Amino acid sequence: MSAANPAVVIHAARDLRIEEREIHAPEAGQVLIEMQAGGICGSDLHYYNHGGFGTIKVREPMVLGHEVAGKVAALGAGVEDLKVGDLVAVSPSRPCQNCEYCQNGQQNHCLNMRFYGSAMPFPHIQGAFQKMLVANANQCAPAHGLTAGQAAMGEPLAVCLHALKQAGDLMGKTVLVTGCGPIGCLSILAARRAGAGRIIATDLSDFTLNKALECGADLALNTAENPKALSAFQRDKGQIDVHLECSGAAAALATGVTCLRPQGTLVQLGLGGDMTVPMQAMTAKEITLKGSFRFHSEFATAIQMMQLGLINVDPLITHSFDVSEALNAFDMAADRSRAMKVQLTFAS
Repeated sequence: MSAANPAVVIHAARDLRIEEREIHAPEAGQVLIEMQAGGICGSDLHYYNHGGFGTIKVREPMVLGHEVAGKVAALGAGVEDLKVGDLVAVSPSRPCQNCEYCQNGQQNHCLNMRFYGSAMPFPHIQGAFQKMLVANANQCAPAHGLTAGQAAMGEPLAVCLHALKQAGDLMGKTVLVTGCGPIGCLSILAARRAGAGRIIATDLSDFTLNKALECGADLALNTAENPKALSAFQRDKGQIDVHLECSGAAAALATGVTCLRPQGTLVQLGLGGDMTVPMQAMTAKEITLKGSFRFHSEFATAIQMMQLGLINVDPLITHSFDVSEALNAFDMAADRSRAMKVQLTFAS
């Protein structure tokens, strides 16, 4: 077991530091995880580049990170389903299980959620980019047969599985995915597995669009080079059955609405701040708009799908950096012309 516990800590915009954190012993029902891999998410980048997003700002030093996997280093009392040495993916979702939403099976809307690396509450919820992390045993999904990097992709894949649940039956449907970062590409992988008949992907970067094709998109369109690239899908009131909006960009949403068939479905995954919605067109075409936020039960399913070989995330993991090079890792993660999913590794 490591005696050091380096952590990636955000203090303010562009003020990212590697600091030592105390190592705690696991209590009853908990495990100590020796971290191996952690993926840098869009929210981590918002904290790094802007000190937060919208009204949510960093007000105290906060450990970042919520896409992580590692090996069990110690067991607390009463933990029987895991053993020391097991590779586990650690869900960052820690609902209270007592509030009205948890009791109704809506744990992703928990009133007392303690989601890793979140500045929404104060004091902030510290994140998981640290070498040694105490987690609840029920957060840990055994990931035997996977690499640590693959297991750390369980969190973003779970986000996409929840979105597909919101979208409903995709069998034979024509699906538009706008925004082909990690969430967009994972949505393509999941939509194809769910039986989508045709998948059209759009983005502003040829690098990400090539990844979208590698993930199974049938057509990839660069809307920066050709703003009218989707015009063929607007004829006869629209040719798209389901729009998975992963960019958070108002222009992508608005264009998608023009492509949706009457009574089509728009699922909003991307979080880019408030935007203007073409409500009149959506009303006239009777379009169903659904939000999609986080996940809960989908996390274990995501890990199982990768273990069964149903989803291959390897093409999306483009870079790995030791935690000591976190600054370089974050700068690379922000470069959408070269990077898809950038992960930190925590050497023993």
